[in-house]
Amino acid sequence: MAAQSYDVEFHGYYREPNKEGLPAKSGIYCVYRAVHNVDRKTVTLNQLIYIGESEDVRARVADHDRLDDWSELLKQGEVLCYSYALVPSPYRVRVEAALIFKHKPPLNTEYSGAFPFDDTTISITGDTAAKLITHFVVQRT
Repeated sequence: MAAQSYDVEFHGYYREPNKEGLPAKSGIYCVYRAVHNVDRKTVTLNQLIYIGESEDVRARVADHDRLDDWSELLKQGEVLCYSYALVPSPYRVRVEAALIFKHKPPLNTEYSGAFPFDDTTISITGDTAAKLITHFVVQRT
């Protein structure tokens, strides 16, 4: 497998009650601790807590086995928030691994300490770019 570059555009945010708005498509999703300001209709992201991948982002997040773990990290006044990026199936695991290796969310263990792929360049745009490093290269460890 050779060095590869990926442009990843994130979309969001979807609070827990609105997660059915996530696409039923192949992609990467990020889970955040966040505060929802009802009056301003805004969300403030506090911490990235998990990154995952799925052939169907909506179905995976809707019935995720780690939902209780995510919820346990919430502080008073916080809600879970999700964002996603559409990533074709052949590249999902590699992009997910690079994001986890670089950002090390507290609830991800796989790929947080090792990256098993050749050099991978990630360029991030979109709604979550403020909480994610927007351009980086990860090398095989």
